Amino acid sequence: FNDPEGTARVLRDGWLHTGDIGRFDPDGFLYMLDRRDDLVISGGENVYPAEVESVIMAHPAVEFAAVVGLPDEHWGQVVAAAVVLRPGQSLDGLDAHIRERLAGYKLPRRIVALAELPATANGKVQRHLVRKLMLEMANDPIATP
Repeated sequence: FNDPEGTARVLRDGWLHTGDIGRFDPDGFLYMLDRRDDLVISGGENVYPAEVESVIMAHPAVEFAAVVGLPDEHWGQVVAAAVVLRPGQSLDGLDAHIRERLAGYKLPRRIVALAELPATANGKVQRHLVRKLMLEMANDPIATP
């Protein structure tokens, strides 16, 4: 709204480019995978944050998780995760849980525990703020598996 440059970026050749990434299954059902802006590219490999988040959130100690890409000189980006733990829980065992379920290039190189994840009024995690927090905490990590 009132942003002609932004409108021009998303309306091209009569199509609305939302930035969503999806796939069709053999029956023609569309599955939304993630947002293009959230995609982490580490060493040339695509990592979908939603996939990593679902593995992390399957751990009984984790209430919420947000996965972002952090800049890295060697890999371009590395996968990082911020988690909110359930009361009385710790990060113990989370790294092993993730390693059993994901390929090596998808593993978070950094995991931090936060009291809460920054979110919009309707509860959607604001990944750009998670990324900013994690970069600010670079010298004070809670956990670095």
